[in-house]
Amino acid sequence: MCTVCGCSGHTTEAGHGHPHHHDHGHQGHGHDHDHDHHHGHDHHDHHHHGADDAGLRLAHGLVDAGAGPAGVAVAGLSQDRLIRIERDILSKNDAYARENRALFAATGTFALNLVSSPGSGKTTLLCRTLEDLKARFPIVVIEGDQQTSNDAERIRRTGVPAVQVNTGKGCHLDAHMVGHALDDLPIDSGGLLFIENVGNLVCPAGFDLGEAHKVVVLSVTEGEDKPLKYPDMFAAADLMLLNKSDLLPHLDFDVAACMAAALRVNPRLQILTVSARTGEGMAAFYAWIEARAAALRAPRTAPLPARSEPAPATASAA
Repeated sequence: MCTVCGCSGHTTEAGHGHPHHHDHGHQGHGHDHDHDHHHGHDHHDHHHHGADDAGLRLAHGLVDAGAGPAGVAVAGLSQDRLIRIERDILSKNDAYARENRALFAATGTFALNLVSSPGSGKTTLLCRTLEDLKARFPIVVIEGDQQTSNDAERIRRTGVPAVQVNTGKGCHLDAHMVGHALDDLPIDSGGLLFIENVGNLVCPAGFDLGEAHKVVVLSVTEGEDKPLKYPDMFAAADLMLLNKSDLLPHLDFDVAACMAAALRVNPRLQILTVSARTGEGMAAFYAWIEARAAALRAPRTAPLPARSEPAPATASAA
């Protein structure tokens, strides 16, 4: 179960049977279904007017399912139980992310996690990026989708190696899945890794994959208030690409309002207006990549301070 949205997808298991260099233990989760409701009542006659039921509140015509301390409501699970589950899942994910990040550091790989809603033009933008940068860097790609290998096949036609990860009912990639995919990719020193996440502006925000940055792609065919509707993703990103700018003359889209909404959520967010179709703004995106990749690989003049690891979670996921 994904505690970010309550969907029934696997969160830490990639479903692959082969061993790989990360030595990821396939830790199973016990299915302790914490049913707090009373069986036998009429499920179609719920009247929670003004009540607080496991984070579900109704007030002034708004059902706020994110009102509780867990930030989400899942039928049959208390807020305390949801918090314990989420901490356990994210603790395990973060351990895998640290392993991925160590591999990237050892090989000088600059990894970007591309996130967006479906239909933003993310894959088209990535294909153009690969065509323009493949002569300058060794590049590999991990593609995330619920089903099909269509996008990985599009990537391979550019001449860049790609691995498809299908998540089934899962709504996002996690660090364990990425670790498995890395086993099947040639990781060259000083290269780029693009991780194209599942099309979803909710769940990928909460999962560290070991990447250097999250890059959120928003198209002008979406509403300019998207950052306010899905704030966690825009808060987690370091760069926003406002894509499909070539369509602006044909749309009623307020670019300034969109940028203001994004910066309201995340004042440090950098924003570039681009068109994967015409190439507008793409040079600025490439310069952003090159500058940050160079900074990541620059030798450090002083050792990094020691970082304390978080205490391991003791609760098991439901």
